[in-house]
Amino acid sequence: MKGTKFTTPDDYVAALDGWRRECVSGLRKAVLSAPQLEEVIKWGHLVYLCNGPVLLIRAEEERVLFGFWRGKRLRETEPRLKPSGKYEMATIELREGDSMKPTAVRRLAKEAQALNDEFGDPRDVAKPTSQQRGKKTGRG
Repeated sequence: MKGTKFTTPDDYVAALDGWRRECVSGLRKAVLSAPQLEEVIKWGHLVYLCNGPVLLIRAEEERVLFGFWRGKRLRETEPRLKPSGKYEMATIELREGDSMKPTAVRRLAKEAQALNDEFGDPRDVAKPTSQQRGKKTGRG
């Protein structure tokens, strides 16, 4: 799916086939039935926003990633979340034959949205403040 440009979430799902389409459709349906998240195509996959990015669904050749920008804080709720990348990102890797119950997906989506409601956009954590920038350059 890398390099492919999609204009809508429906286009993204329609481009999938087999188990990946079934997996992404199930995750998407459960996520959309939970909190008030805005669904967009961003960075080449499905991203759900509320006070910044909350979660993502990304289909790859051999797996589907279900990731959360503040996923490290959700590991007690879902032990399959593996920390990775920037921010507090953690993802669940789903392969052919794997699944998640819709109730678990909804619970994670709600908890992830609540974290953004409480702490704001998770990308802001990674942005240095003007005071921090001054320390790095020797100014301030």
